[in-house]
Parts: sequence; C-alpha cells; structure tokens
Amino acid sequence: MGISVRSGSTGEVKYQFNGDTRLKPASNMKLITAAVALSVLGEKHRFKTEVRTDGVLIGNTLKGDVYLIGKGDPTLRKENFQELARQLKEKGIKKIDGSLFGDDSWYDDIRLSQDMIWTDEERYYGAQVSALTTSTDTDYDTGALIVEASPGKNIGDQAKISLIPKTQYVNIVNQLLTVSPESKAEFRIKRKHGSNTIVLEGMLPIASPTKRECIAVWEPTGYALDLFQQALAAEGISLTGNVERGRYTSGNLVASHQSIPLSQLLVTFMKLSNNVHAEVLLKEMGKQRKGQGSWKGGLRVINEELEKFGVNTDTLVIRDGSGISHINLVTANEFTKLLFNIQKERWFSSYYESLPIAGKKSKIVGGTLRDRMAGMQVHAKTGTLTTVTAISGYVKSASGELLVFSILMNNLLDERKGKQVEDRLLEVIANQ
Repeated sequence: MGISVRSGSTGEVKYQFNGDTRLKPASNMKLITAAVALSVLGEKHRFKTEVRTDGVLIGNTLKGDVYLIGKGDPTLRKENFQELARQLKEKGIKKIDGSLFGDDSWYDDIRLSQDMIWTDEERYYGAQVSALTTSTDTDYDTGALIVEASPGKNIGDQAKISLIPKTQYVNIVNQLLTVSPESKAEFRIKRKHGSNTIVLEGMLPIASPTKRECIAVWEPTGYALDLFQQALAAEGISLTGNVERGRYTSGNLVASHQSIPLSQLLVTFMKLSNNVHAEVLLKEMGKQRKGQGSWKGGLRVINEELEKFGVNTDTLVIRDGSGISHINLVTANEFTKLLFNIQKERWFSSYYESLPIAGKKSKIVGGTLRDRMAGMQVHAKTGTLTTVTAISGYVKSASGELLVFSILMNNLLDERKGKQVEDRLLEVIANQ
C-alpha cells in the first residue's frame, strides 16, 4: 500500500506511507492522461471526420471514389454517419459511381496497447484503437457494439438477439435457448479471436429479463465503414464499387463532422473510466506534438509534459494511457504532486468536474463513485485491476480544508475489500 496526503493550499505532505514506492495504478493512470491531454490539446480540441472525393459530380452521379477519413473521434455514432450522408445528399448526390474507402492513417495501425491481456480483447474496455471508429451510445464505448438477448416466445426456441447499432459487420452464432421459468439462467458470450464471430451460449428462462453485453469488434475501421454505407443507402445514395480500407491522396471535401470538445469528452472518459478514450488521447497527443499517432509518440509527450508539472518521471513506468497494463508503476507522492500542481492551470475546472463525485447517484455525475462514500465531499478517480485497487483525487476535510490524496493498493486477494479500506481511510483523512 502507498498513501500520500497533501494540503490542497500549500502542497505540504501531511501524511505518507510508502509514498515513494512504485505501485500499479490501474485506472488512476487516467489522471495523468487527462491532465496532459488538457495541457497539450486544450479544452476546445475537437476530433474531425471528413468525407472527401477524387471524383466529379455529373448530374446526380458522383463519378469517382469517396473517402471516409477518420481523425480519431472516439464519439462517432450511427447518427453522425447519417448526418454525413445527408450532407452528400444535400449536394445533389444520388449515386456514387466508384468505391468507398475508409482512411484510418491519421494513427498507426497498431490496434492494441503493448500489455493488453488477450482475455480482455473481446470486452468493450479492451477494444481496438483506430483513427476511424464508432461507438455505441452516449457512454461512447468506442470500437464496440451492444448485444441484447431476450427469451424466445416458446420453451425450446432460440433466444432473440438484437444489436445496437444494427450492423452486418459481425456474425452472430446463436446457441442460446429459451427454457422453463424454473430453470437457472446461464448466459455466456464471446467473440472468436481474430474474427467478428460472436457466439452466444446458455439458457434463458422464458420470463427472464433481457441480457445486455458490450462487445468489442475486430478491426473497427470496417465497422465504421459499414455504418456509413448503411447511412448512404438510407439517404437513397447508391454505391457501385467496393467498400474497403484505403488511403486518401487528393480531392475535395464534401462532408465533415466535429466531435464534442475535449472538456465535454473528459466527463465520460473520467467518470466512466473509458479505456479506449485514454489510448485515443495518447495517440492524438503523439500526432499533434510528434507527428506520430502512436503509443510511442504519445508516451514521449506524456513524459515531457509531466516534467513541466514537477513530476519526477524517473520514478515512473508508463506503458499506456488507460492503466490497463500491469506494468505501469506510479508512486502515491507523485500522484498528489501532480494533482496539487495542476490546480493553477486554466483548464483545471474542466479536469476537476470530470472526476467522479462520491455518492452522486447519476451515472454521469457520480460515475464510478456513485455508490460510495455518500455524504463525503470526494472528487476522485478510481482504479481496479485484478489484485489492484486505487483512488486518488481531492477531499474536503471536516474543517473545510481541501486535501489532495492518493491511495494505491497492490497484491490484493479481494479488490472489493480493498475498496472498503479506501473508503474507511478517506473517512479518517477527512475527519482530521
């Protein structure tokens, strides 16, 4: 265990226990990623998506190829592809006499961070990173889709399966059966490695509620292309050629979309602890500062920027932006040093408001702390990995003093008990 508590006004270390011991931070790593992203990209940074063509419009027919160009937007949804398709329709395009290409070259083609565990690859929190991608709903689970399963009409029927958003990009193998209401529900879902075959197995009692899982797709560029192709068809725009990855070289802009600003993106990123957003931000920082949309480029930027905040990077091991790596190592004292020093930054209010707030039941306010420490004034980032739990942030003491804290625990047999210890420690800290 590592603990560090500082005065929020002076930065003085009030208490520490193994404060300089390197420990796995889990998703507390996002505290670093968010701070550096605000510093490097700015609160107003928006991700762009463009549609360009090398063709010419003759009547209602666009003679040439169309390119859907992604520049990292992790919030693109089905509605946004429909908006892009409408922009083409408004230009009088009813037919594309050419192919549709997806250009994801804004970032490199390494899809997973270097320490991603293979069992996490099919889960939404381990989804692949592409410059051209899409998300499910307003939680913005990027590179993933929602699979819903409900009982069939009669015992013995296959369960009814639906996808959000609807797509032909994945292949569903339905081995999930409807059974008697007295039977026990057994629901298993997996995506076959290296493919978009999703297998559902088990039993659903006939009166049981709908099961819902968010599953990562394999190769999100193709997923985004499928949704855009659907949007074109819905707008009455036909396509004669192929749909595939391809790099844009020259031509004209025919449609565009901008994401919400980073200040708003941070809310779902931090409160819901979105891993893929962290890695997208890392690659975007690499692209903007080093011309490299890669983990390597982004990690260089993080280390350089942390030094400006007074953090001793010689004590850190940083392997990704999300904290999913078990190799990341940070000390509690360096966390509190960062959290204290960034209070003077012009973007700090956006950072502070993005943190989960203890006891606030709204998912988008309380986030991962919505069921913890009700009645306490805690704004903090949580973190959980197998054998690891962490929490770092800000707490108001009983006397009204703002305290900066970090609690990191490793080698636990039960992370849930670790979180109970965190809550009790923060109660003690706040009552000092």
